[in-house]
Formats: sequence, structure tokens, C-alpha cells
Amino acid sequence: MRILFFLYFLALPTLLFSQVKSREEAPKRSFSERLKGTNDKGKDTAKVATMDMYRFITLERDTTYLDTALTIQREYSMNYLRRDIFGLLPFSNEGQPYNTLQYSLTENSPYPEFGFKAKHFNFLEANQIRYSSVATPVTELFFKSTIGKGHSVDSFFAVNLSPNFNLSIAYKGLRSEGKYINQLASTGSFRFTASYNTTSKRYSMNAHFTGQDALNEENGGITTVGDFESEDGKYTNRQRLQVYLTDAESFLKAKRIFVDHSFRINPTHGANNLYVAHQLNYENKFFEYYQPTILSAVGTQSVSRFGDAIVASNLKDQTHYNKMYNKAAVMYENTTLGKFQFFIDDFRSNFYYNRILIQDDVENPSAIPTISTKVIPSTLARNINSVGGQYEYQKNKWHGKFLLSKSITKQTLSNLDAKLNYDLNDDFQFVFGYQNLNKLPNDNYNLYQSNYVGYNWSNNFKNEKVNILSGSATTPWFEASLQLSTLTDHLYFENTATDESQQIVTPNQYGGTIKYVSLKLNKEITFGKFALNNTILYQKTDQQEAILNVPDLVTRNTIYYSNYFFSKALFIQTGITLNYFTNYFANDYNPVIGEFFIQNKKEIGNYPNLDFFINAKIQRTRVYLKAEHFNAAYTGNNYYSAPNNPYRDMTIRFGLIWNFFN
Repeated sequence: MRILFFLYFLALPTLLFSQVKSREEAPKRSFSERLKGTNDKGKDTAKVATMDMYRFITLERDTTYLDTALTIQREYSMNYLRRDIFGLLPFSNEGQPYNTLQYSLTENSPYPEFGFKAKHFNFLEANQIRYSSVATPVTELFFKSTIGKGHSVDSFFAVNLSPNFNLSIAYKGLRSEGKYINQLASTGSFRFTASYNTTSKRYSMNAHFTGQDALNEENGGITTVGDFESEDGKYTNRQRLQVYLTDAESFLKAKRIFVDHSFRINPTHGANNLYVAHQLNYENKFFEYYQPTILSAVGTQSVSRFGDAIVASNLKDQTHYNKMYNKAAVMYENTTLGKFQFFIDDFRSNFYYNRILIQDDVENPSAIPTISTKVIPSTLARNINSVGGQYEYQKNKWHGKFLLSKSITKQTLSNLDAKLNYDLNDDFQFVFGYQNLNKLPNDNYNLYQSNYVGYNWSNNFKNEKVNILSGSATTPWFEASLQLSTLTDHLYFENTATDESQQIVTPNQYGGTIKYVSLKLNKEITFGKFALNNTILYQKTDQQEAILNVPDLVTRNTIYYSNYFFSKALFIQTGITLNYFTNYFANDYNPVIGEFFIQNKKEIGNYPNLDFFINAKIQRTRVYLKAEHFNAAYTGNNYYSAPNNPYRDMTIRFGLIWNFFN
């Protein structure tokens, strides 16, 4: 059945496109002729849209165009997240968390978030949604095989009901069984967007709705890494490796309604313009951890992996969250001076459980114990108001944006964010950035309830202080980016268990300062039909304790061959990619709280990961075939995504992206 499915998708595009004249073969006409639908003889014809008429725009007005090309960057983004994952280390099954190799990928917001960050890699935030502006209806279908039984799909449809009104609907789904016991992943992401503006551009609106969920079977990792590393043939079937959890699962669900709109006070656009704007973001989330069997089997012994539990079986922890954000702004625009914006916002959130816990807290148990009562509240509520301003300037080769905001309520936070772009010409571009952030802790650092005794806390941590200085350059010779960061009062999770067979993970705050520097270089060297694409990342930290752990060196090198065949009807790209990072104490993953935590027991890394790929393009259909980690059988079983969580073995994956235009 799989072979028939593969042949169907491979042959159908060729049969369909062979019956229709190619878009690129149409005679070239002016933009006005294309819009009017007339040919050189003045006869009416069907309107023909060019690729630059299919645009996708973010809230920050960053615009991308629908791209059906087959490039090495498309190879890098042909994955579950649909983006380049350099700096991220996937787990062995699709739909699981990603360990972070490149800390500078971390995004910072002054507002407190829900938490459970290891579960959010596939969740689209409001600023990641793209709004369509298309000339004609367009559809994209994405398919990729997964690890074991299952498939990954992503499809969207965008349409313009009028030149001023665009809609899009999309759904992304995954079901992947995995190779290990209790590792199934099943996720879904529904998106609907609407973009509207009046003909005079006096009123404009972007809105979207998202419904996202992720169900993961959680096995807690393998119990005996020696069995995996022994390369014993009987463990080639990964189902024979013992895992800590055989029936646990986690579930994250989120819904969001978002509206961003503005209205120009003056009827016509001129040299001076005054706008009023409003933004609404309502979101609710729900996280559940469910574990029917409490005890874990390690060899012939039974252990309590996460410590003592209140219940004997069917443990179920549920966390609820909702957020309402409103922002009102007034903006003055001058064609010479730029844009000045002043705003006030209101942030309200509730992070809550359905009970209040009262525990006996034993202090100094080794000597004369003191017993006190510890109350874990049911709710953590936030009510924050901030005021701020933003200035944006764009003239000739310069484009700058500067934002300053500060809270005016008890829960203090502030954000200074400056970004400056300089485009010397088409070959040289430079970006400079600075951010000074005083952010509130994510809610799950300050409050958590569980049926596991050691996973209950109520804290009042200090704000985290973050300073980031960054710069990037694009030149004909290379692309480079540099980031210098200082982190004060950094929050993290750690394992406080004294028994090595247990994970009792709790939050903590590092009172010192962590200094972090990263330098990333990219260069592609071409020679004939061959090319060598190189990306190298160097990182270093300066800290008194090992809190922020990253590999010193991360590299990705791809050598590939590209060429046309059959009178340029078929384009082929094939090559080998090497991924490598140096040894380091990687963070471990805890399924109870859906977070990574620091550890200093086991280093991972220092192994080569080789992928072979052959990709093809027929018209606007791209076909991808890859042998991932094909060197797994020859370089030893020392490859991990996290301690106790091996990286994926060799597997062959097939993928397809297909665009339709009306």
C-alpha cells in the first residue's frame, strides 16, 4: 500500500502538468496587461498571476513570497517544524521535544507565560502567524513519512474574496509511532486567518484563530543505557530496551483568538497621518500528565521514578491557563520623520488548579525535625498594565525600530528593544540589535500542583534580567551573526533527588550573572554543479556554576550536486549532510512538568550524524527522499538527544510538497 501511495504522488503531478501549458511558458506581458486579462492582440484572456503576487505577511510587516524553488534551504526546512532546525536536537520520534544546542534561539518576552516549554516547539505563537495576500486561490500540500507507522501532513488554502479581503485556512497533523516502547506522538494544528483593508487603506485588520494540541506517550527514557551502547544484536529491535514508563502520556491543548486593527483619522493619506490602533489576544491552555502505573521496572527491581505519590494508581495532573491581552495605541506618521507610537496595554492571566493543597513540610529531618504547614494555592493571577512608546524610521538605506515599555502596576517589568537595519546594496546588509529586559517568571516556576509529593511548590522568584547585544552581516563572502548576553537571576529546573534512580525536578534561581557569547558563520562554496554549504556555531559561557550548558561547537556541512534533466523538465538535488556538536552536559527532559532540567551526570555529543538525500522538482511539485543517520550502524551506539533518550537510528523518509494555483 505504501508503494502504491508513493507511485501515485510521484506520477500524478507529471500527468496533470503534461496536460496544461506551464505558467512560465506564457508570453511575457506588462503588469497592467496581466491585471486586465488582455494579450498582445487585445483579446480577453484569463488573468495570469506571477509569483510575486502571492505574499505572506507577519504582524511586523515582514513579507515573504510563495517559493516553489528546490534549494538547499528547502531541504533544511523539510521537517516536522517546517523550518531550519539548526541549533535544535530532535528526539528519536517526530512530535517529541527538541533539546536546545544554540541558546541564542531563545526568545524573550517581559510577560509571564504558561510554561511547559518543552511541549511548545510545534505551537505557533501570535507573532508567527502569516496573513495571506494572493492574486488567485492557492493551495499547498505537505506530506512526509514518520518514524514507524504514521505520517506528517500540512496543508493550507488561501483565497482573495476581493483585492482587499484575503482568507486562509490551514491544518497540520502528525501521527508517529516511534521505535521505542510507549512513544506514540499525535499532534494537530488548525489555523484560520483573515486580512482586510479598505481601498483607501484607511482601515486595516488582521485576525486569526488557532486550535492546537499535542498528545505524547511518555516513556521517560531507557532504564539501562548499557544495553543500548553494548550494540548487542538482540537490542536492534528497540522495543526490547526497557523504559521507565510504559503507559504514561501528556496532553497539551491551546486555543487563541487574535485581532490587530488600525484606523486612520485623516480621510486621505498625506505627509502627516494620525492613526488609532487596537490589539486583542485571548488564549486558553490546558496541560495534563496521566500515569496509570506509578512504579517503574528497572531490571528486576521496582522504583518510584518521580518519588512518592499521593495516589496508588491512575495519577492525573491537570493545569489550566487563560490569558487576555489588550493594547490601545495612537500613532503619528510623518513621511520625513517616521512613525511615533504611544500605547497602553492590559495583561490579565489565570494559572490555576481545582484544589488547594496543604502539606506538612519537614525541616532539618536529619537532626531535630521541625514540622510546619505548607499551603499550595489553587491560583496564580496576574493583572499588569504597561505604558510605552515605539519609534520607527525608514529612509533610503536605513530602517530602525525602537521600543520602550514599563509596567505601572505592582508586578514590575520593562522592555527596551532597539533594532537597526542598514542595506548598503543588494550584496551588503547589516543588522544591529539591543534588548534590555526585566521579565516576570513563567507561571509554572511560581506555582505547580501534582499528585507526586515532590512536585508541589509555591514560590515568589525575582524577575529575570536579560541584556542582549546582537549584530549580523550578509556579504558576498559569508553571513555572520554575533550575540553577547548577560543573564541575572536566571531561572531553571534541577533534579533534587538523592536517589540516582529518581527524578524529583523543582525550580530554582541562580543569583549570579551568566555571560553568554555566540558566533555563527555561514558560507556556501560552489564549483560547477557541486556546492558545499557550511554553517558553524561557536558558543561560550562564563558562570560560577554549570547552569547554562551548551556545546562549544555546532556544525552542519552539506556537499550536494544540482542539475536539470529531460530538457529541464526535471531538477535533481542530491548530497550528504554532516551534523556534529562537541560534548556537553545536555539538559534532561522530565515529562511530569513538560520541561528540560540541568544535569551534570552524563555528557552527550561528539558523534557524527550523516544524512543522504535526493530531492527532485517537477513543475511545482517537490519530492524528497532521505536516509537519515545512515552511519548509525558504523559509528557506535553513543548517540543521544538527552541522557537516557537515544537519538534516532537510521531511517528512510519520503516527503512531498505540492502547490496548486487557480
